[in-house]
Amino acid sequence: MIFARVPQFGRVKQRLAEAIGPLAAMRFYRQTLDRQIRTLSRDRRWTVWLFVTPDHVLDHPAWHRANVRGQGRGDLGRRMKRPFRLLPPGPLVLVGSDIPAMQPRHIVRAFALLGDHDLVFGPATDGGFWLIGARRGRPLPRSLFAKVRWSTQHALADTLATIPPGYTTAIADTLDDVDDANDLRRWHGC
Repeated sequence: MIFARVPQFGRVKQRLAEAIGPLAAMRFYRQTLDRQIRTLSRDRRWTVWLFVTPDHVLDHPAWHRANVRGQGRGDLGRRMKRPFRLLPPGPLVLVGSDIPAMQPRHIVRAFALLGDHDLVFGPATDGGFWLIGARRGRPLPRSLFAKVRWSTQHALADTLATIPPGYTTAIADTLDDVDDANDLRRWHGC
């Protein structure tokens, strides 16, 4: 599953837009998202689902290669739990839409980790995470994502702290999303 925002001028990558302008930020986001959809959709080992916000823009041209659903209402944690309840049974992996280094091999590794674990997380160096996966042998913990400080260096630690005893957790590859100009420079190797 790719969690995405409709690539609209002035509404995506706002911290990045402060440094490079809203048009360049929107282009970066649109290109990254399109590349993720295209790359992941080519792989026959899984079905790509795209969960978008706002919910009423389900027919955007960028979505033509994926099964599209709305994210629904609520905070980020509530919206991220929704696909795990709605989609057909089996293991699921949810990724962000601004992970330029992500390749199918990263997704394959996350699914492999779900063979022995209830949950898997792909950490980012900024303290957040770019991936969460669940084996779905049982429901997600009710406490998952409670009181997480989103968009901070505490997001992954806070999330891990919401997982009750008895659930097994694995850590996948570390990749970064691009939130601001420093992230973009690091991605470009400057």
